[in-house]
Amino acid sequence: MLENLTERLARVVKTIKGEARLTESNTQEMLREVRLALLDADVALHVVKEFIARVKEKAMGRDVQTSLTPGQALVSVVNQELVHLMAGEANESARMGLNLATTPPAVILMAGLQGAGKTTTVGKLAKWLVDTQRKKVLTVSCDIYRPAAIEQLRLVSAQAGADFFPSAQGTPPVEIARQAMEFSKRHLHDVLLVDTAGRLAIDEEMMREIAQLHRVLQPIETLFTVDAMQGQDAVRTASAFKETIALTGIVLTKVDGDSRGGAVLSVRAVTGCPIKFVGTAEKIDGLEAFDAERMANRILGMGDILAIVEQAQKSVDLKSAQQMADKFKSGARFDLNDFKMQIGQMRSMGGLSSLVDKLPAQMQQAAKGADLSQAEKSIPRMEGIINAMTPKERSQPEVLKASRKRRIAAGAGVSVQEVNRMLNQFEQMQDMMKKMQKGGLAKMMRTVGALKGMGGGGFGGLGRRG
Repeated sequence: MLENLTERLARVVKTIKGEARLTESNTQEMLREVRLALLDADVALHVVKEFIARVKEKAMGRDVQTSLTPGQALVSVVNQELVHLMAGEANESARMGLNLATTPPAVILMAGLQGAGKTTTVGKLAKWLVDTQRKKVLTVSCDIYRPAAIEQLRLVSAQAGADFFPSAQGTPPVEIARQAMEFSKRHLHDVLLVDTAGRLAIDEEMMREIAQLHRVLQPIETLFTVDAMQGQDAVRTASAFKETIALTGIVLTKVDGDSRGGAVLSVRAVTGCPIKFVGTAEKIDGLEAFDAERMANRILGMGDILAIVEQAQKSVDLKSAQQMADKFKSGARFDLNDFKMQIGQMRSMGGLSSLVDKLPAQMQQAAKGADLSQAEKSIPRMEGIINAMTPKERSQPEVLKASRKRRIAAGAGVSVQEVNRMLNQFEQMQDMMKKMQKGGLAKMMRTVGALKGMGGGGFGGLGRRG
């Protein structure tokens, strides 16, 4: 998201050189680029004006540290103000996520227009509550207008490991909510997640209904689900809901689906509500607690390595990874069983595109020429090719001659050329693993350490003068 802002800053930061202080003259061009990039990203005009004014006020007259260029010093100010814009004065409290400090069940009311991903978000939030907060969760749908809504919520609730309260289309939404509340009290649920009806546009009936639900349920959290790809429409819709009910937070969906993504920068400023979660993928676990500092780092091309680590902790089979580490420590060679395990772990972490999006700008640039969607599509085929092999062929790839390759290709439903391509990739990985066994790992870790010393890699490293 906001790739244009990232790219513009990366270009302009190199033009301000050799001065010991930030002044109006040496920052004018860069501030102009920031302003244009924000407007191009569909950030609200008054939000852009206030943002530029704050950056200018904080930056003017600032001394440049000896380890930074003037351009990098200005990026530091932009970073601070991006955090302030998205989190206000309370990024720490926003990091804490939901307020569940009430007599159970804690009611969370979900609001939003149809098509914003509200029902899917209820499932993702249920998964987050079950997995990270260890809560017993009940979900209920008060959407009696969309035939598939109730069944959709039932399915995503099952995937999330949450209980589901069935509702009938003929029952008034307020009555469904009352029944679900009584059920959750009797069955000792910690949290009740209430999905509400959406429309294609705001109308009086919908607003009346959600206001009534809010009065009856007295939710501790009322979250507005908004599609980041809607731009200013998303912000206007959030503002309209805010006038009807007391919103306590925003959930932004599809933040990785649009290079503009300006809603993430203007929705808090316009509504006054904190962004509590962002939807980052279609999978049931594709929801992250919002952190303004980490989001600012991603916007400025510094990446979000911490998010990759967290994703790995959630998705990677640590036992299998330890077994592989022990195997290489003993001097054993890397075979096709190990290769299959590695590509499976990559897929479980959300695929290549999900990881690349969180890398620093320099690394993203290196990956730009690659067709990541094609690479991701090839992963299941590669697994299929390995599955078509015998145990001996997987552990001893050198036996794979022409006749065996033809048999494997037929079994996997691919061409012999594709089998050869997969084996070439395996051999490259095998060579890399050999180097790591011979001490290359220490060299690689030193490189990572150097990158960290460069300030995360954003714009050639914020910690270097050049």
